[in-house]
Amino acid sequence: MSDASQARSALEGASARGFARVEEIGLRGAIVLRGDLSSSAVKNVATGIGGVDMPGELGINLVEERAVAWMSPDELLLMMPYGEVETALVQISKTLKKKHYLAENVSDARAGFIVSGPQAREVLAKLTPVDMSPDAFAKGTVRRSKLGQVPAAFWINDEGDIEVICFRSVAQYVFDLLANAAKTGSEVGCFAPSKSPE
Repeated sequence: MSDASQARSALEGASARGFARVEEIGLRGAIVLRGDLSSSAVKNVATGIGGVDMPGELGINLVEERAVAWMSPDELLLMMPYGEVETALVQISKTLKKKHYLAENVSDARAGFIVSGPQAREVLAKLTPVDMSPDAFAKGTVRRSKLGQVPAAFWINDEGDIEVICFRSVAQYVFDLLANAAKTGSEVGCFAPSKSPE
């Protein structure tokens, strides 16, 4: 990870507004942790760093900038303030030193976006094969899928907005994809609005 004082997010705060708002999140700390997710040591270090309970399969638990997301049967994504990643990696190393695991700082390899507004689900529904209906995609659920031609993960945050993460190398593509799907006049009306516009 680069020096936090000189680090820059992929698109430096890009935003667009249509029937939904699309905004780059900015710098966020992220660690991929792979190992035996049934291990109490792995669970304890993940939840200690994430500051939340351990999620179940396809789940995410988050509070503000901190989260633990289930990514696969042996993988978690830990999110935290950007400046705390190195300390978290030391903590993981100490806690899991006799365990088989992998912990990698991916903060600078990812970009994040927030899609907000009462029709945010509709934006994602245009771009991914995931069922975005409220019954299938509720708060506390994370999905790894595709947006257009690239992989991404997304979930609903505490404010009811949808957060999206992707590889930094495709950040401009994902931003353009989301902004285009949110253009005023392109509404489809698949889902009833779930929250008031900002």
